[in-house]
Amino acid sequence: MTWRMGVVMKTAVQWWDRFQVLLYLVAIAVGAVIGSAFPNIAPGLEASIEPVLVLLLFATFLGVPLIEVGRAVRDVRFLGTVLIVNFIGVPLVVWGLSRFVADDRGLLVGVLLVLLTPCIDYVIVFTGLAGGASGKLLAATPLLMLAQILLLPVYLFLFAGEDALSVIDIAPFAEAFLTLIVVPLIAAAVVQALARRHTFGHAVEEVMDAAMVPLMMATLAVVVGSQIAAVGSQVGTLVRVLPVYVVFAAIMVAVGRFAGVLAHLDAASTRAVMFSVATRNSLVVLPLALALPNSLSIAPLAVVAQTLVELIVMVILVRLAPLIARGPSPANTDSIES
Repeated sequence: MTWRMGVVMKTAVQWWDRFQVLLYLVAIAVGAVIGSAFPNIAPGLEASIEPVLVLLLFATFLGVPLIEVGRAVRDVRFLGTVLIVNFIGVPLVVWGLSRFVADDRGLLVGVLLVLLTPCIDYVIVFTGLAGGASGKLLAATPLLMLAQILLLPVYLFLFAGEDALSVIDIAPFAEAFLTLIVVPLIAAAVVQALARRHTFGHAVEEVMDAAMVPLMMATLAVVVGSQIAAVGSQVGTLVRVLPVYVVFAAIMVAVGRFAGVLAHLDAASTRAVMFSVATRNSLVVLPLALALPNSLSIAPLAVVAQTLVELIVMVILVRLAPLIARGPSPANTDSIES
């Protein structure tokens, strides 16, 4: 009986790995339908985002040999490329695109908050799914977090004026880094150490590896389901920012690809740069947007709208990135350049 269950599970895993992109789109659609039909469940779904995301990141980190993360810290070329494009290239693009909504203060602040902050959490998952160097990107997260904390006030002042600085609070950034990165990373390190000595650790690795696709589907569904009703209530206003977000993603994927070539990065590292510069920190900056005065009440919804656009873009990019930046199979994606 156990053998049969193992065969069934292996078949199921192979099936959802093969059709994962389609399944992710289905999850987004299901979340949108449920969230629209039952808007009262939005708070419950929103509360479940963090636990589901922690599990997803734990499963992701288990699949990354953590010894490679330590080696990746020494990859100055990759780290320099990610930082330069995220904090010099991205702000230049954001300044230009934000001019299209500069007449609406709330939309402007929302767009700036979300587009000026690089993602530090599920970008690692999407990078790994596309065969990118997820270990290197994981190593870059502390630098990305610190840099955005220091530079976000500067760019808000330059692009939106002095009064926009009142929203900055380090607490959501520190909490997100601790909860979404440090805790699952330590847990993954403990399980990896156990797996070398005990069958229990190895069994946990196998279960979490098999659960990657369902966990990603759950994350997509709860994020979309929790936010779709709020966005729908202001869709007439928010429709102005949707093209901004789509164009931003398209431009930054191209810029990330060009930066990888310019820096002579391998294909896996180039894919990681592409995902890093195209994916934003919406779940972390949302509390900042919610702290804004009522006169800027549209700003949090502008942040949420970016999340919904980005999730669809990321699912598509998982399929396109290996074609845009061709290279070795995903099995070799975390090798460190000599």
